[in-house]
Amino acid sequence: MGTLKLPAGKKIAVNLGVDFDAQSLWLGGFNRPSPSYMSRGEFGAAVGMPRILDLFKAHGITSTFFTPAHTVDTFPEICRRFMEEGHELGHHGYYHENPTLIGRETEKRLLDLAFKTYKDQLGARPVGYRSPYWDYSDNTLDLVEESGFLYDSSLMARDLVPYRPQRWQVRWEKGNVAGPASKVLEIPVSWYLDDFPALAYTGAQEGMSDTDAVLRRWKDIFDYGYRHVPNGIYAMALPDARGVEAMPSDYNWPGK
Repeated sequence: MGTLKLPAGKKIAVNLGVDFDAQSLWLGGFNRPSPSYMSRGEFGAAVGMPRILDLFKAHGITSTFFTPAHTVDTFPEICRRFMEEGHELGHHGYYHENPTLIGRETEKRLLDLAFKTYKDQLGARPVGYRSPYWDYSDNTLDLVEESGFLYDSSLMARDLVPYRPQRWQVRWEKGNVAGPASKVLEIPVSWYLDDFPALAYTGAQEGMSDTDAVLRRWKDIFDYGYRHVPNGIYAMALPDARGVEAMPSDYNWPGK
């Protein structure tokens, strides 16, 4: 299990993180390169990101922006802005590719291609990785370790505490077998703390939930973690700019 060392008097760490996918979401995630879907990705860069950055600046929040390198190559100016305003850049693949659908060689090539873009465009090498699809291939953890990442944020074996991910040997007619824990620290993700399923319309996924209900869900999870999980971590993902409307900016976060 990983451990957090929070400042004295603080009970929980809060990260209002952003997956800045822009147009790459509709390429690697949904294979929808039509003008309509590219316009939705453009909205994220031209409208959503400035709103998020303005909101964070108004409340003195610095965060992590897991950003596909395709987004950096396509919208470099807004990426430079979040770097200049003190936010962390996280590795999020090149074009939001699904690692479970590609071979090891391709996964490694795209991982390295993204590193090159981050260096050339932003002069940075991320130390944290988030799988574009919140999923791993059988090769992903090996590549994460070989690339020297300090932490990953893609998996869900815990919810409110960091941990060390394991390689599981899957056996269909016997119990699965856990392998040794990785040295990489896992900051777990949760679909409950992601605004995209609740708010984004994809056709197959209705989205467009009531923002009061979404805010209540986020507050309920935070309140539980604050009261019952010592030295916990509450890590959100805000990939869809429309989620700004449900951000708990007026909520009195006691553990922040």
